[in-house]
Amino acid sequence: MKVFLDTNVILDVLANREPFVSDSAAVLSLAESRKVEGFVAAHAVTTLFYLLRREIGGAKARNVLMDLFRVVEIVAVDQDRIYQAMAMDWDDFEDAVQASCAAKVEAEYLLTRDQGDFRGSHVPVLSPAEFVALYGRVAE
Repeated sequence: MKVFLDTNVILDVLANREPFVSDSAAVLSLAESRKVEGFVAAHAVTTLFYLLRREIGGAKARNVLMDLFRVVEIVAVDQDRIYQAMAMDWDDFEDAVQASCAAKVEAEYLLTRDQGDFRGSHVPVLSPAEFVALYGRVAE
């Protein structure tokens, strides 16, 4: 099963953001154990590095991200992704790029805490909590 992770899902874990960290960490744990395939957009990596560097420094930020890359695959943000996102005509262009990247890898779900921002997504959108509950039902 392929899941695309919005930036906020990754940040919940890396920044230990309560009360969201447990569900987001459960998703990353499923990816780490290869029970699901996790994906993140390339442009999210630059945002993550920028935020982490401010908090923990550049060297530690690189190490944290390299650990993350052992768990998730990076989806290229190329010309086609940008054109597709532009054609979506969403208010939040960055979210449209995320949705376009999720579609590119044929993700079964796009996981985010900002579900309302992805109303026009071709990929079904769930919160990490919803996905963890759904995965638990599917795995039984």
